[in-house]
Amino acid sequence: MLRTLTALAVLAISSGCATRPPAPHPIESPVELPPEAPIERSDRRAQLVQLASQQLGAPYRYGGATPAGFDCSGLVQFVHAELGLALPRTAAAQFAAAAPRRAAELAPGDLVFFRGERGRIDHVGIYAGHGHFVHAPREGRPVSVERLDDDGYFARRFAAGGTFIPE
Repeated sequence: MLRTLTALAVLAISSGCATRPPAPHPIESPVELPPEAPIERSDRRAQLVQLASQQLGAPYRYGGATPAGFDCSGLVQFVHAELGLALPRTAAAQFAAAAPRRAAELAPGDLVFFRGERGRIDHVGIYAGHGHFVHAPREGRPVSVERLDDDGYFARRFAAGGTFIPE
């Protein structure tokens, strides 16, 4: 019994985002992504953004990696898997494995990583362009769109970008 409880605890701790970012203010209406050009099949970056956008409104579920419920890294992993790209499970592991991108170089489909209170990477989203990113924020908040520069929480905690799309 003790082994089972220990295994479940380890699984829960390692299964998703380490902490849940607090909502600095309630969102009264969903933010819409800016209009983009039609997506061509060959544009994997645009496909990532489109697939992430299709999950808007999906519920948050800690450790979740399906449309029935996502945590931040589960959403990122799911969207990439839809395009045949295998990613690590947690935000920290995704950060460690991604090819780095500076903030000035972010392109739609890149990942945006955030540091928590203790300075560790604990949150990830998918950059959608024009300063927007799609993410699974926290319990009680569904997959949604935020701005990197509008929200004090995310602006202060932005760590870096990364990508799994070969250039």
